[in-house]
Amino acid sequence: MKRALTIGLLLACGSLCGCVAAVVGGAAAGGYYLGKDDRSADRIATDAAITADVKARLIAEPGIRSLSINVDTYNGNVSLKGDVHTAGQRSTAASLANKVRGVKSVRNELTVK
Repeated sequence: MKRALTIGLLLACGSLCGCVAAVVGGAAAGGYYLGKDDRSADRIATDAAITADVKARLIAEPGIRSLSINVDTYNGNVSLKGDVHTAGQRSTAASLANKVRGVKSVRNELTVK
C-alpha cells in the first residue's frame, strides 16, 4: 500500500508540476498547450490530477498490466485505451477510474487480448 501511495504521489506531483510550467512559461507541458486548449489552467491541472490518481490506482491493482493502459482526462471525462488479458480486468480498470474524485464519465476502450 505504501508503494502504491508513493507512486501515486510521484505521478500526481509530476503531472501538476508540468502544468505549472505551462501556466508560467506558456510552453507545452504534459501534452497540453496553453492557449491552444479551450480548458482553463485550473481545469488542465485538475484533469492531470485525475489522470495521475487513475494511473496510481491501476498500478496498485494486482493483476492489471498498468503500463499497457493509457489514461487521458478531458474536462473530467476519462478515456482508457490499451490492452488487458481478461474482461474482468477491463471491468476493474473502469471501476477504479470511476471511483476517482472528479471523474464525470469513463470511456472504456480497453481491448481484451
